[in-house]
Amino acid sequence: MLNLTDITVRLGGRTILDGATAALPPGSCIGLIGRNGAGKSTLMRVIAGQLEPDGGSVDKPRGARVGYIAQEAPSGRASPFDTVLAADTERTRLMAESETETDPDRLGDVYERLIAIDAYTAPSRAARILLGLGFDEAAQARPLDSFSGGWKMRVALAALLFSEPDLLLLDEPSNHLDLEAVMWLEDFLKAYRATVVIVSHERDFLNNVVDCILHLQGGKMTLYAGGYDAFERQRAERMAQLAAAKASQDAQRARLQDYIARNSARASTAKQAQSRAKMLARMQPIAELANDPSLSFDFPNPKELRPPLITMENASVGYDGAPVLSRLNLRLDTDDRVALLGRNGNGKTTLARLLAGQLQPMEGAIAKSGKLTAGYFTQYQVEELDPADTPVEHMTRTMKGAPQGAVRAQLGRFGLSGDKATTRVGRLSGGERARLALALITREAPHLLILDEPTNHLDVDAREALVQALNDYTGAVVLVSHDRHMVETAVDRLVLVDGGRAREFDGSLDDYYAFILKGEGAAAAR
Repeated sequence: MLNLTDITVRLGGRTILDGATAALPPGSCIGLIGRNGAGKSTLMRVIAGQLEPDGGSVDKPRGARVGYIAQEAPSGRASPFDTVLAADTERTRLMAESETETDPDRLGDVYERLIAIDAYTAPSRAARILLGLGFDEAAQARPLDSFSGGWKMRVALAALLFSEPDLLLLDEPSNHLDLEAVMWLEDFLKAYRATVVIVSHERDFLNNVVDCILHLQGGKMTLYAGGYDAFERQRAERMAQLAAAKASQDAQRARLQDYIARNSARASTAKQAQSRAKMLARMQPIAELANDPSLSFDFPNPKELRPPLITMENASVGYDGAPVLSRLNLRLDTDDRVALLGRNGNGKTTLARLLAGQLQPMEGAIAKSGKLTAGYFTQYQVEELDPADTPVEHMTRTMKGAPQGAVRAQLGRFGLSGDKATTRVGRLSGGERARLALALITREAPHLLILDEPTNHLDVDAREALVQALNDYTGAVVLVSHDRHMVETAVDRLVLVDGGRAREFDGSLDDYYAFILKGEGAAAAR
């Protein structure tokens, strides 16, 4: 049992956790959820022993090994395979000792322990984990410094999974993964035999993996049985009960106040009025359920264009004369909702850039409607926002000559109104910066939205609001996302980008899930 008792943490003069208490069942997979800024990562650091709470205690089983992914990605000349193997420090130490030990008795103990910890199957286990996270045999042997930061973080995740801690702590593990790797991770965690605590904003991932939900709100924790959908049902029931209790309390409060006002000045009823006043003072207020204005996404609808928006005939695209994708024959109409599937590195972003007009075809033809406008969202745009400027300043520069009312209205569509509109970008959360990037790319009501991983900084509620906004939007959408729920609910066409081609995937996302797990080839594409 992992017991969290009266955990209090204050950071920067603000109380993040306020007497939070929960008892987490052993051997379970717990999903830790809450709005951005609720304190999820802070709580994970407390559990991992990296942050000392201002009050309260964390009680773990004696001798339990805790695994928490490092914030810095591994680097150097070592390969991913060697890095993952080295994560099992006991195996590494014993293997080295087995090569130098001369005492027969001690050598026998070493070999016995190596057999007990499955040391000789470790290389195959390490390779399977790396393969599941997207590293083929050649990539497993390359030096770490030849990979991008996102791929290095995959190595860090692989090393953590390989080390098999008794308490596995994962803070948004899917942020650096593609959909295929997320699917593999789901299956890995479902078979994991120890206790797991996961911070995630992906409802399908939570539904498929966790046994219970730990909801963090207002510095307190509440444990719910089941996956995310079960949590939503239970929370809705609890919210209805709170609303009814508050209405009842408000009515009682009004009656008491009315009695006190009418009877305090009369000698015959003064004592009763004083008694009612004490009762009123002791009455604990029931918190009102706040309507969060930040859950706002509203894409401006474009003017109608005659289809098709884009057609490609035997087009190829790439960089420096080397094609990444060839023989592209795709058509995009005004009402299309398309998800690009395929492992990272297979060309999804290259195809998105071709559709957005950032790349031109090397061969073949691409035809676009003459009045077509496209809004293209990437994480790079979020990272390139000037931290010293405010959302109003960013939008004013982009909407040259537009009145301030129009600038503010566009920001308000994405929950950046009031003080948020004049807060420096460097002080905004990751989700708020993503909202600003979305507001900037949609300022001209584009006919086509191309969204490359738009959910990385959004919590579950914000992701659901984004899905609803996309479903209300009347233009075309091309989506790259590892969030399975978003793909299932916001698109109706699947295009598989694999092996230098991009072709319609003939099936549902469940079919694609089975296709990935079976490791089948391009036969599922047509």
